[in-house]
Amino acid sequence: MAVRALPMQKAAMLRAAPFTYDEVGATADGPQAGYGWLERSAPLVRRDFDGAGRDLFMWRLHERSGLRVHASESPLRQDTVVLMQRGLGAASLQLPCRVAYVINEPTLRGFAYGTLDGHPECGEERFVLERHTDETITVTITAFSRPASLLARLGGPVTRKAQQTMTTRYLRALDRL
Repeated sequence: MAVRALPMQKAAMLRAAPFTYDEVGATADGPQAGYGWLERSAPLVRRDFDGAGRDLFMWRLHERSGLRVHASESPLRQDTVVLMQRGLGAASLQLPCRVAYVINEPTLRGFAYGTLDGHPECGEERFVLERHTDETITVTITAFSRPASLLARLGGPVTRKAQQTMTTRYLRALDRL
């Protein structure tokens, strides 16, 4: 699957939409009251930090995790909007988000996006690569969220399991390129 361009009209509509939560940028601060918190890390096999950062910013982590990605920009930047889909046809899950911030430092690369109206969850997810002094690379996923839709609320443990499964896929995706 390749990342596709988000139609301009849809991108403009998503850019105009407010985030569905008030704590924008808070994945950098730790757990937030009233939300579930997730944080997991894994080492990458690959050692090309710049290449891994490019792949992350080109949405390859998401597409390699099984999502269909339609983005306003690739590589992403702050305020890029994205509509990801999981599943097939009319029954697919729609996941609209906007990039809340980008990290582009010598040993850290990453970004966080936040949910927009229509996403089944409410919150923020952060994806960060860290290059260590021994040249190993770690990918860390952090997120705070709570159900935003009736389906997500009724899903309870199934919804949490789905998030954990996607996080596991994310942690492996950059080594599958």
